Amino acid sequence: MAWRGGFKTGLERGLICNQCIGTHPGCSIFNYNWHWGVECGRRFDKCVKLIERRGSDTLITRDCLSNLEAFRVDIPADKYEGCHAASSDPKLGVYVQNSIPELDIKRRYYSNVTWCFCSFDHWCNSSRPFSSSIVLILVALNSTLMT
Repeated sequence: MAWRGGFKTGLERGLICNQCIGTHPGCSIFNYNWHWGVECGRRFDKCVKLIERRGSDTLITRDCLSNLEAFRVDIPADKYEGCHAASSDPKLGVYVQNSIPELDIKRRYYSNVTWCFCSFDHWCNSSRPFSSSIVLILVALNSTLMT
């Protein structure tokens, strides 16, 4: 059995993904000082960054796909690299009479749900593909080449 807690070097057998929810400190705008990676349980697992938006509210969840498959029904069929819109289930909650709107049985609270998958690198679900530092490096490189 592999040791699952603590610092990860990147030399482990499985894929290492960041695991946090947007309500935790340092997860929405990702901070490595707050969260360490976890080794995914399955052999060919994927890292997932789940972005749920409603107006200006955004909830970001980072985890392994094998951990989210147990309780999420809106996982898109296309699980290749990149970001995909969530799938919809028109029969979800059809036979339920619910008078409590906070339960969100039909999962309609978030207007835009996006699943981002990656599996080729450790900790690949940490941030956006183009960070501000990469853009600044490209701008500086372009300005030096133009002169």
